[in-house]
Amino acid sequence: MTTLGFRPKTGWTTVVLLGGSSKEPRLHDSRIIDLCDPDEPHSRQPYHASFGTEQKDRAVIARLVKGVERISRRALAALIRDCGKQGHRIRRAAVVVASLTDPASIANQHMRAHASEGQLYRRVVAEGLEGLGFATQIFLERDVYELLAKKVRRSPVMTKGAVAELGADAPRWRSEEKVAAAGAWLLLS
Repeated sequence: MTTLGFRPKTGWTTVVLLGGSSKEPRLHDSRIIDLCDPDEPHSRQPYHASFGTEQKDRAVIARLVKGVERISRRALAALIRDCGKQGHRIRRAAVVVASLTDPASIANQHMRAHASEGQLYRRVVAEGLEGLGFATQIFLERDVYELLAKKVRRSPVMTKGAVAELGADAPRWRSEEKVAAAGAWLLLS
């Protein structure tokens, strides 16, 4: 069995593919995929008008968000095709996020714009995966190691160390890859 773990950020997501079992997970792949239009400079942050200011023009936001949705669907479909060509059969995916806060509850316009973009990229990854037939679970980054520790019956410190070891030979194994891997590991049987 293989599972995918994602850690979306503004304009991109880390993706980790794990196989094996919950007792012995194995890293098969780790990569970054873009979720915004490289030909549209404002698509990365559609809720920002300029640095520090919130975009108020709903037509501009709608156009940019549609582009993000289109690009992310294509990128996720290409990822799944590539994984299939490598012989991986994936049914489940984890999306690890920093926050589930409703952007409308944030008074500061700049922070609200960031929260709106966080919500957008979380949504396009989760909905894109569900549209491709994946059972998708969302986990909060602050909880993922504790949840995994309970599942594998280790301390959170030992669990973090085991996740770090998974990517020892990976060219890039930063915090985004680690929490994506922890999310994917949670879904391994």
